[in-house]
Amino acid sequence: MALDTIQTSQMREDVAPPASCPHQPTCPPAEAADHAAATCVASHPGQGWWLLCNGVVCFDDTGELLPDGTAIPPCRVSGNRRTDGEG
Repeated sequence: MALDTIQTSQMREDVAPPASCPHQPTCPPAEAADHAAATCVASHPGQGWWLLCNGVVCFDDTGELLPDGTAIPPCRVSGNRRTDGEG
């Protein structure tokens, strides 16, 4: 299994989003702050994820996986907080 792990990490270094985006306007790159605005090119809602044109995988829990293998944790929002002073 160690060999599989090594091969997987080597593949991650070679993974890159498509060389050019065919969409107009062009989708933001994976490194951009607005990378989630890229066009969805594949979706699997039953599995809870979708792939964006820039190579980012988004998950329905708001987590993300960037093309370089970097994981962005889900955004956690504390519930039941009101800002109108009523609770």
